[in-house]
Amino acid sequence: MTEDLDRSRPIWRQVAAIIEVRVADGTYPPGSRVPGIVELSAEFNIAASTAQKALSHLRTTGVVRTGLGMGTLVADK
Repeated sequence: MTEDLDRSRPIWRQVAAIIEVRVADGTYPPGSRVPGIVELSAEFNIAASTAQKALSHLRTTGVVRTGLGMGTLVADK
């Protein structure tokens, strides 16, 4: 699953929005693992710091949570 990103807008926001859509449409159901920094970097051809910022935003907004030793998981609603 790759997406074309608009390089004139903040990339981390676009990646976060794509993940939010995937959560909403069930691609990533509650409790499932979402791609990590390395996987997001490869999928979207972005820097690791950009992927980290997207995941951090999703944690702050409650879309995902970090599971100790399990990575980043979709938060239960």
